[in-house]
Amino acid sequence: MRYSAEHKEETRTRVVAAAGQVFRKEGYGGAGIDALTKAAGVTNGAFYGHFKSKSEAFRTAVVEGLQELRQAILTLRQNQPKDWLKALASFYLGYKRTCDLGDSCTLPSLSPDVMRADEETRRAYTAELRKLITDVAAGLPESTSSGEATAEDRAIVLLATLSGGLTLARAVSDPALSVHIAEVIERAALTAGDPSRPQGG
Repeated sequence: MRYSAEHKEETRTRVVAAAGQVFRKEGYGGAGIDALTKAAGVTNGAFYGHFKSKSEAFRTAVVEGLQELRQAILTLRQNQPKDWLKALASFYLGYKRTCDLGDSCTLPSLSPDVMRADEETRRAYTAELRKLITDVAAGLPESTSSGEATAEDRAIVLLATLSGGLTLARAVSDPALSVHIAEVIERAALTAGDPSRPQGG
């Protein structure tokens, strides 16, 4: 039986989404092909019809996860041009801190596995991260003095602050400490993105 191109694309989309969730929840080492196919509701044959290997599925999930984050940021910048940074930090340290690990952000959840991945995956990650940094920087205020960090530098600090802070807040067992970390990191992220922002604003 031959499937239409549309059916194949729908299956691929489902497999990538399921793979992303399994990799974020179990880590690359903990996610076997059986777990990936079960989560996607496809056979092993269908899986290998879309990806040559587990590493290719991981690479695709990483790239699409970072693209999803970029798109969310671009949408926030378009819909809330003045307050997109606060909206991002609040959502990131609110919902993305408390949601199921399978729905968490790719940046903190899969970056540690990327460090151990093959060169092709690291190159793909690097290319997407560069785009993410550029898009975040484009939404930050320009430097007002020669000694001030560039928008790109602040974008890097902002992403690292949010990602690292989210990692700590998700890892602790004490809910009160998790909230406290989130509050501290949100203030730090807003200051990193816009040093001229009033403290607490």
